[in-house]
Amino acid sequence: MKTQVKALVVGGGAVGTSIAYHLARAGWDDVMLLERDELTSGSTWHAAGLLPYFNMSFATTHIHDYSIRFYKTLEEETGLNAGFAVVGNLRMAQTDARMDEYMLYASTAETCGVPYQWMTPDEIKAKWPLIRTEDLKGALYHHTDGYINPADVTMAMAKGARQRGVAIERKWQADAFHWTGSHWEVTATKMVERGGNLVPGDEQVVITAEHVVTASGNHAQRTAKMLGIKIPAIPVEHQFIVMDQDPELVAFRKAGNAEHPVIRDADAQSYVREERGGWILGVYERGAPARFEYGVPDSFRADLFQLDLDRIEDQYMAMNHRIPSAENCGLKDDFNGPICYTPDGNPLVGPAPGLRNMWLAEGFSFGITAAGGTGHYLAQLMTQGEAEIDMASLDPKRYGDWMTTEYAARKNEEAYEHVYILHHPDEERPACRPLRTSPAYDRQAARGAQFGHVNGWERPNYFAAAGFDDHDSRSFRRGGWWPHAVDEAKAIREGVGLIDATAFTKHLVRGPGATQFLDWFTCNKLPSVGRINLTYALTAHGTTRTEYTIVRLAQDEYYLVSAGAWTAYDSDYLRKAIADKAPEFGYVECHDVTTQWGVFAIAGPRSRDVLNALVKDADPASVLGNKRFPWLTMRNIELGMVPVRAIRVAYTGELGWELHHPIEMQNHLFDQLIKAGEPHGMKLVGARAQNWLRQEKSYRAFGTELGRDATPLEADLPRFVDLSKDFHGKDAMQAHGIRAKCVTLLIDGPEDADPWGREALYDGDTRVGRLTSGGYSVAFGKSIGMGYVTPEVAVPGTRLQVKMFDRLWDAEVTEDSPYDPKNTTIRVDG
Repeated sequence: MKTQVKALVVGGGAVGTSIAYHLARAGWDDVMLLERDELTSGSTWHAAGLLPYFNMSFATTHIHDYSIRFYKTLEEETGLNAGFAVVGNLRMAQTDARMDEYMLYASTAETCGVPYQWMTPDEIKAKWPLIRTEDLKGALYHHTDGYINPADVTMAMAKGARQRGVAIERKWQADAFHWTGSHWEVTATKMVERGGNLVPGDEQVVITAEHVVTASGNHAQRTAKMLGIKIPAIPVEHQFIVMDQDPELVAFRKAGNAEHPVIRDADAQSYVREERGGWILGVYERGAPARFEYGVPDSFRADLFQLDLDRIEDQYMAMNHRIPSAENCGLKDDFNGPICYTPDGNPLVGPAPGLRNMWLAEGFSFGITAAGGTGHYLAQLMTQGEAEIDMASLDPKRYGDWMTTEYAARKNEEAYEHVYILHHPDEERPACRPLRTSPAYDRQAARGAQFGHVNGWERPNYFAAAGFDDHDSRSFRRGGWWPHAVDEAKAIREGVGLIDATAFTKHLVRGPGATQFLDWFTCNKLPSVGRINLTYALTAHGTTRTEYTIVRLAQDEYYLVSAGAWTAYDSDYLRKAIADKAPEFGYVECHDVTTQWGVFAIAGPRSRDVLNALVKDADPASVLGNKRFPWLTMRNIELGMVPVRAIRVAYTGELGWELHHPIEMQNHLFDQLIKAGEPHGMKLVGARAQNWLRQEKSYRAFGTELGRDATPLEADLPRFVDLSKDFHGKDAMQAHGIRAKCVTLLIDGPEDADPWGREALYDGDTRVGRLTSGGYSVAFGKSIGMGYVTPEVAVPGTRLQVKMFDRLWDAEVTEDSPYDPKNTTIRVDG
């Protein structure tokens, strides 16, 4: 057994085996995999082996697509048949809303080059007469996927890995991880059989590894404890049953008909596929419990839980409705095993928080589908520094230290039961809420706030009258909340609105080396004292890693504001960069002060009038005027009894200020602002209206327009890039050139719908890009969107089309900032 390797992969399921294979294929010739039991002995062995393309995530769709294509090549490389039955995947819809969901997904699939077909109920019935179709609206059919044998595909990848030099060691358990400052020392213990259990033996070795990847599946909580971090990957029970032969199915196949596709009846929370003349029924029901919250018992190996048929009775009856011939089939076998989930259903893939050269690949609810692509893209991250797609949406640091075991368990149960619940783009799932609340939460709730959550924070999406039901307002078109967001957007454009932006991430960076460090770390000029700048931290590949608003408080003291969803993600990158450059730049402090400061954003033509009523100064009117307080500056002011760090900037593109205040004084400030705003008709405004308004100004948002797959120059932000200085990622950014370009489009779409930012863009019959944001423009009275297109069509006035609801709708590329392009309203004087 090797004791010194470049990369050690811990976990021998489909995911871990794929990672080891792809690291070797990427050129790392010293890779070892440890498995505590036998390969596939975790969730892999009892997985149903389905390969669903369907996913609303751009990154995850690419991962699934790679897997499906990759698995088809394994037999040629290894000589082992991976057991891939390319029978297709039929997603049926019983409602118009489900068809709307499929049409949104289909446009998203087009952006990733994923093939699909539409089928009518009559077409389904003609091809597969055993399926009942009279109550269907239609179906989405992926003819290139199907199902695979999980054990076979894992063994094929393992053989391919061995052929490429990977050492695979079974019955070795990782028991401790120690970072020396330059490499990992992993203590591994030989596992032995005792009384049917697998227990640690007496033999131990210490393995030295430059990189470690954990793909520990159901054992993620044990891994988290050893690493001293939090990993919100906890298994949930998943049941499926295998049925005896169906005589009608046997006759259908004997007549020369092809195997049925995987049949997904999403409105019945179930899937069905053929199995040796019978059927397999799998369900995603309500009430499935989380298991192993605090670790997997030593006695649990390739084991299962007792079946709970009562819990899946409705889904069983629904299957008999959909395939009437199955009603007389007996039960042949049953499976109820642990499948790992995360609170949002997406896996955790990428560098571990706070640790060097430690990589996580945990929390795979669709592990077989994702295994191949995860290995491919994680290997790119590890060997090249970045993947060719933006992996931020899967990054383990999207959850901060506020996350607890109880939170993860309950949210994972919710994610499980939502697999087949309509995935409205405007959905807000209720479990574990409210949890993180700003002090003014109750005051806003009393005024009709309908909250969303970001990074655990409750944040108003919009405000409605008492009794309004946010759940019933959701839609793939313009939901019941839409008129409220329109009114709020108009209030800011025409009067004044107040937005709770407390969830913003905030860091204080200071010290003798702070200026030199930030000048290297970000691509724009640093502001002078009392001023602000928008800037970007880049990856080593020159793409956008983080967006910051930097406020310079003193010569070597800076206040950094970034997206609220990415606190741990931003903090980890910032702290690691500071540590790396400390020998060169000197001492730098970095403090996450997110929870110390509340933020209200006030904006609109009358915003100055509201604040003038609260300013404590000998000449209140002059305090907020352009002479004393110009645009893009910061001033410490007093509003009533509250000391406020006021920043003259507005994400809405109107005259406005961000009011950063001590969070313990928030309720007093809120009450004062409400009182001062009454004479001016001030309206409380939520995140949805703000999102529309920022698109009218072409303000890029991190996580949509800004990410690790595009440079700031491709985002068309040269004004925020100072090419006269050296900064991290500069050379790589320039080497990329302009592969695609960010544009804003005004869209003549359906009368009852707006784009969500997931749609494909076309120039005639040619797909030329995709939307990354979408919504409605109150300024132009039509839909609006932002996205990336090929450079030749990124010209104002170019006519393109947007794919919505299986139709192409006209759109026009506009000038940047179509609303008030000269920023006149922002700069207006008092």
